Amino acid sequence: MTRDAAHLLPSTVPVTLIDPDGDPVPQVGHDLPDSEALVRAFAALVAARRFNDQAYALVRQGRLAVYPSSHGQEACQVAAAHVLADGDWLFPTYRDTAAVVARGVDPVQTLTLLKGDWHNGYDPTETHVAPLATPLATHLLHAVGVAHAARLRGEDTVVMAICGDGATSEGDFHEALNFAAVFRAPVVFLVQNNGYAISVPLDRQTAAPSLAHKGIGYGIPGERVDGNDVAALLSVLGAAVGRARAGEGPQLVEAHTYRVQAHTNADDAGRYRTDDEVTPWLARDPITRVETYLRGRGLLDDDKAAAYAETAERLAERMRAGLNADVPADYRDLFAHVYAEPTPQLREQQALVADELAREVR
Repeated sequence: MTRDAAHLLPSTVPVTLIDPDGDPVPQVGHDLPDSEALVRAFAALVAARRFNDQAYALVRQGRLAVYPSSHGQEACQVAAAHVLADGDWLFPTYRDTAAVVARGVDPVQTLTLLKGDWHNGYDPTETHVAPLATPLATHLLHAVGVAHAARLRGEDTVVMAICGDGATSEGDFHEALNFAAVFRAPVVFLVQNNGYAISVPLDRQTAAPSLAHKGIGYGIPGERVDGNDVAALLSVLGAAVGRARAGEGPQLVEAHTYRVQAHTNADDAGRYRTDDEVTPWLARDPITRVETYLRGRGLLDDDKAAAYAETAERLAERMRAGLNADVPADYRDLFAHVYAEPTPQLREQQALVADELAREVR
């Protein structure tokens, strides 16, 4: 049976509701979020930028093993967290720590894995936030599984699964979309297209007109959105979540943004891109854009902006206090949480470690 694919096609240009100068841009089918939502998003963006800056400082101080900054991509992450209901799930990648914090997870717990600890730091069942996923695209399959299970149970849960453009080149990405489409799983796939898979530019990854077009082959509607416009993101992602919750199946959203800083603290971005490429994106900063809009309409003044900055600074203080504290290591933790009932092999391994440590003490 041939199906009409017109409704699956994304817009020809990314949806934008507030331009880089802070001016509203009328868009058919998309309304600006209300003032309260935009002010709340601005406060979260300020906190996310401070979180990024503080984490980068902590990695230089040796308190984090690695940190993939989301500087410049904060609007994608804040919007992804804000459009979800309390019972919904968020499945982040290693770069989406700002989304995890915006979802309400403690910032120190959010960074536990990147600190190099043996555990994730927070309880996914309590927070409805899956562990940070370092392997590209593997968590998308888990996200689809949670969404499918929720649908089988008759729940109205929606899952937000975030990935980067590099993840769309992985087989797991395509398997996740195919399964989600066939079983109409209520999952929203948010692809943060920041132009690079570490050092590989987008044009070396795909020949598709856009990443949002990839949904067509699976029967999933795609949409493109300006990833530095938090207003457009709230509108597009909010609509996608609404459709998924209403039983319309999975949704694919491509957010066009840019990774201003290096891939991680261990990366030298100067080896594969120039300052001339980065500079234009600085003028499209997601925080400046919505701040200009809010100030122009009397929704934000210096006192309110200072209050949001102070709240963000207190978050940074908690990060410093929590991550500068030395936590005593107990080798037994490595074995205690592998299985509910330890296997004979685990008991043997734990005994060997205990013996080695005892010999060192003697």
